[in-house]
Amino acid sequence: MAGERLSEKEAVFLLETVDLQTLGAAADKITKKLHPESFRTYNIERNVNYTNVCVSGCKFCAFFCAPESSAYSELVWRHDANPEATNGSGKAPDQFSNGSKNRKKHYVMSTETLMEKIRETVELGGNQILLQGGLHPELPFSWYENFIKTAKEKYPDVNIHGFSPTEIVHFSQISGLPVQEVLRRLRDAGLGSLPGGGAEILVDRVRKIVSPKKATTEQWLDVCRIWHNMGGRGSATMMFGHLETIPERVEHLARIRQLQDETGGFTAFIGWTFQPGNTGLSYLSKLSSDEYLRMLAVSRLFLDNFRNIQASWVTQGMRIGTRSLLFGANDMGSIMIEENVVAAAGTVFRTNEAEIREAIESLGYTPQRRDVFYHLIT
Repeated sequence: MAGERLSEKEAVFLLETVDLQTLGAAADKITKKLHPESFRTYNIERNVNYTNVCVSGCKFCAFFCAPESSAYSELVWRHDANPEATNGSGKAPDQFSNGSKNRKKHYVMSTETLMEKIRETVELGGNQILLQGGLHPELPFSWYENFIKTAKEKYPDVNIHGFSPTEIVHFSQISGLPVQEVLRRLRDAGLGSLPGGGAEILVDRVRKIVSPKKATTEQWLDVCRIWHNMGGRGSATMMFGHLETIPERVEHLARIRQLQDETGGFTAFIGWTFQPGNTGLSYLSKLSSDEYLRMLAVSRLFLDNFRNIQASWVTQGMRIGTRSLLFGANDMGSIMIEENVVAAAGTVFRTNEAEIREAIESLGYTPQRRDVFYHLIT
């Protein structure tokens, strides 16, 4: 509270011993120092998952389809596949089924489908899409470039918040291009900002267990470092509550704080709890909302060089999402017109702009829209 930086040891102590209300009160005071304004912010965007085919096979993921599954071979080059042609459910249409209604269906989204999703987003007041997908083993890098380029040509005012650092590493591997060249070409095609997905826990002991085929801690951080040094901005994330220890959660925070000291390129931090349903770790129990709020508060206290902390109503629901504004968050995140990955694990919370504004107002703040760079939108 005196403005001195917390050590990792002190952060572990806070998480393990200090009561929740004390942590929340301290985090709220820090938030009000950073954000004395009378408003709290939110965004309108849509998560667009361009494919569910993925070679990573992470134990915590309920969304992916392994490429060796029997429906894969007939779909891999059918880029005209429209995964939401019938009902907008996020599932591929039946003609791409392998014959079993109980199996997931593979899809690769068409450019036409992407254009339709952007059109709907703009009509609902959105100004951004979050573009992420599985690590597809056979889509060429040019496919991703053209995907973005076409979107920006038709919707130049829509920001593409796209491709997590793990996807960037994958693009580098399949193309043989250095990460910096991959990022440069994507930026030239129209990529606007970099989401922080794929971080989970930035400790290789954990990553070797839950996602051994995915980017390492250093690779994830290096993609962000290169992007920031190119003048790009993006978010940092953490998914906690699976196989990590409390000291490893703090180690994760320390790594992103260190990089933020170096580059200043992170716009915000978003932490959320692991959702075990339908995953390879389904035997684990969900963390309680109190545990989420405890981690949120300590994140606010520890990440002294992050101006913005987002609430995770997507995993916690609107009641706890609203309460997050008293435990260190200054931003309610996105309305998320569409969300498929958390929903695949069985956690489905939905909201709209009226509800999110009402939630902010219930705490005495004025709701204020913003973009991904935290510029206010009137």
